[in-house]
Amino acid sequence: MFTQPDADKQATRFGTQAVHAGETKHKPYGALVMPIVQTSTYCFEDTAALVAHMRRKEDGLEPVRGEYGRYGNPTQEVVEHKIAALDGGEAALVFSSGMAALTATLLTFLSAGDHYILTEDCYRKTRQFSLEFMRRIGVSCSVVCLGDYEALEAAITPQTRLILAESPTNPYLRVADLSRIAAIARQHDILTLIDATFATPYNLRPLEYGIDLVAHSATKYLGGHNDLLAGVLVGDKERIHAVRELNNMMGAIADPHALYLLLRGLKTLSLRMARHNENGQRVAEFLETHPAVGRVWYPGLASHPDHAIAVQQMKGFGGVVSFEIAADMGGTSRFIDALTLPYMGPSLGGVESIVEQPALMSHFTLDEAERAAIGITSQLVRYSVGIEDADDIIADLAQALERVPCARQATTARRPCDSASASTGE
Repeated sequence: MFTQPDADKQATRFGTQAVHAGETKHKPYGALVMPIVQTSTYCFEDTAALVAHMRRKEDGLEPVRGEYGRYGNPTQEVVEHKIAALDGGEAALVFSSGMAALTATLLTFLSAGDHYILTEDCYRKTRQFSLEFMRRIGVSCSVVCLGDYEALEAAITPQTRLILAESPTNPYLRVADLSRIAAIARQHDILTLIDATFATPYNLRPLEYGIDLVAHSATKYLGGHNDLLAGVLVGDKERIHAVRELNNMMGAIADPHALYLLLRGLKTLSLRMARHNENGQRVAEFLETHPAVGRVWYPGLASHPDHAIAVQQMKGFGGVVSFEIAADMGGTSRFIDALTLPYMGPSLGGVESIVEQPALMSHFTLDEAERAAIGITSQLVRYSVGIEDADDIIADLAQALERVPCARQATTARRPCDSASASTGE
């Protein structure tokens, strides 16, 4: 380990932890901010120092310094300590992307002949990796509806080793009953992994509900400024160490500058998330009453299917609002083109608002029938609400909605969990 965080900062509130957790007060060169250590290799003063370092590693102790950039970086250590504190975990591991965090975890704990369960309505690449790549190495995956816990338990086999879910999900913002998932998993001795990217530790801490591991795409809210790629996994020391050992071989590491940007972003996480929560709620409430909007999905609305469990588990409901325009695909595109404030793009969680029509972006390569099978309608819009003034966001939405020909279209897509059935593929 490169740094030892000050012990007196571990019992403070979230906002204070976001600023101070994981950091020493006295940093190299008297710097207030953790310096970027731009090096691939770490050298030793003499052979005795090298042998002492290697013996600490051999004994399973955290070394006081590194030896090679793929195995760690001083800024990485600070980021990992900070995120572990924010999520309430023993340890954390940072990766080059959120997908690297998920794939490395699955590859660490699953082997040929194993089976795991993925809940429906999730990031498309997570689904693809599970149903395509993992099958190539002999690992099978069943997809079940999030919220159908009878189907979840029925999908468990003697070979089941892990349950993977998002909460909230992408793009319909379904919220899992984490305590119930954890209880089912414990009964069958199964590992649980929750992707809590949309929530962040500010709004939801899955480990507190008995979940084993929590992952985030730090590219999104944790970084918060749309200027870096990173992922993170949080859990107990033993499991994090196992994933770290694999990643030391795979090399899916974040570079020092990205780590510096992530550390900087984390320090304002509590401030930004408070604004995202406030703006998201206001935008969702506005959209739900507009005649040109067919339906809104936001956990903070009483109309959302998981509103009750969201209120129990979450401090706030985040800045992503998904909704359907009461028009066809062309009318939905005209609405998006009429917006002047958000950027059109595939990501979320930054200070700038970003909007996308999933049928024409994340799911463009699928035909209409394939999109309908996984619940992606032509009229669906995912709006990542930034931290701009809510009145400006709403005014922009209002003027764009005025251009929508308000003819409600019947949707043919089966939205995730419209039917309570388990499936094994797309």
